[in-house]
Amino acid sequence: MEQSAKMEGSRMASAALPEAVEPRKKSNFKYACTCAAFASMATIVLGYDVGVMSGASLYIQKDLRITDVKVQIMIGILSLYALVGSFAAARTSDWIGRRYTVVIAAATFFAGSLLMGFAVNYAMLMFGRFVTGIGVGYAIMVAPVYTAEVSPASARGLLTSFTEVFINFGILLGYVSNYAFARLPLHLSWRVMLGIGALPSALLALMVFGMPESPRWLVMKGRLADARVVLEKTSDTPEEAVERLDQIKAASGIPKDVDGDVVAVPKKDGSEEKRVWKELIFSPTPAMRRILVAALGIHFFQQATGSESVVLYSPRVFKSAGITGDNHLLGATCAVGVTKTLFILVATFQLDRAGRRPLLLASTAGMLVCLIGLGTGLTVVGQHPDTKVPWAIGLCILCILAYVAFFSIGLGPITNVYTSEVFPLRVRALGFAVGASCNRVTSATVSMSFLSLSKAITIGGSFFLYAGITVLGLIFFYTFIPETRGQPLEDIGKLFGMTDDTAVEAESTATKDKVKVVEMS
Repeated sequence: MEQSAKMEGSRMASAALPEAVEPRKKSNFKYACTCAAFASMATIVLGYDVGVMSGASLYIQKDLRITDVKVQIMIGILSLYALVGSFAAARTSDWIGRRYTVVIAAATFFAGSLLMGFAVNYAMLMFGRFVTGIGVGYAIMVAPVYTAEVSPASARGLLTSFTEVFINFGILLGYVSNYAFARLPLHLSWRVMLGIGALPSALLALMVFGMPESPRWLVMKGRLADARVVLEKTSDTPEEAVERLDQIKAASGIPKDVDGDVVAVPKKDGSEEKRVWKELIFSPTPAMRRILVAALGIHFFQQATGSESVVLYSPRVFKSAGITGDNHLLGATCAVGVTKTLFILVATFQLDRAGRRPLLLASTAGMLVCLIGLGTGLTVVGQHPDTKVPWAIGLCILCILAYVAFFSIGLGPITNVYTSEVFPLRVRALGFAVGASCNRVTSATVSMSFLSLSKAITIGGSFFLYAGITVLGLIFFYTFIPETRGQPLEDIGKLFGMTDDTAVEAESTATKDKVKVVEMS
């Protein structure tokens, strides 16, 4: 009897053990991972456009007989159009929710892709670029914000980096599309390349309906019961779900002791929107200013270090390096896409292990070495136009592939991850939109000036210039970017000097009326 009692007690103890010590519910992690993947698929549209335009621009220039200046404008203008989309997405995502904003992104890109695919002249093509740019702006703003808000702290870096994974996958699809349709007649090749981009956006619009709404947006709307359900499905433990809900309520200005299915919060008016702009842009606290500088800096240096020039103009760079023939050029470009996609997976699984800061610094240092090597190789090739210099050609190819690899393990994915983390909830949508706008303006400047810059200071000199900017970026990251790994979103402000008193003061200004609880029947 005593032995059977011991065995029974042992079985009960072993049965209770997993609940006590299991660090993460696998089913919850899979659910959060699925939500993050669905939302991040929105960024495929940006990646596909970047990849496909690198090759399609060659055929568009031949078919429509346009100048290099018009090619630059056609490629780079999308980033400026994305500005409109980013700011519109910030308002839309706070109005109708993060989930339905993803649907708008997919629908807009779908329409833009069809317009470009059926374009009969340069003007219609540019109108299609405008519509596509709006969709891209929506996608790059809402996908990282939604993913960060639905992810538990233990896996936020992994899940938020999905946006960059899908951007790189989209770039690879664009490169493959170039290679696959390059043999079509000239007037069809580029139109098919651009028009087929409507397919992934149509699929995305359907998949979004399987996603829950962001728990932080639900709390902002007073829907505590719905938010609690989502948090219980995406948190590692029930205790973490309760803690996350309390933190979000505090960040939203809802007292901790207020509970219920629905909380009637004061309606937002124009004055509250002005307060958000004032808090973030016009009259920020020192801590908020440092957050804003960190976000703008990381977005600026992501683009100013030449990543767009390497990806968008890779066939032209390879041609300058001595590779000839469309098949060889597009094949080498596909190698760039494969390299980017493979190495982004490294970052995806290391962000929550190694941390944001070490990967960012290592990535930027590696990019610097590669840019110096690429500038050297291209300069040597340019000085010997009539003869091939095998070692210089090899150096150029190696440096391009190494550059995109280093970019993909750090600066590429960390930019969106970091920006989606550092802003407090009340200014997060606007803050990410401002960061994305800085990113797109810098991207447009780089992509619309590369060909002209290459003619002015040589293509090798252009990459030496990017190397100089990368040095400044390395200094900035070392000085201004603290580590955020494993920190709850609501606590990250403290890393920048934000105190609880500061947060309480800001929230009390934003919520003047008393919160009332209305129980749902």
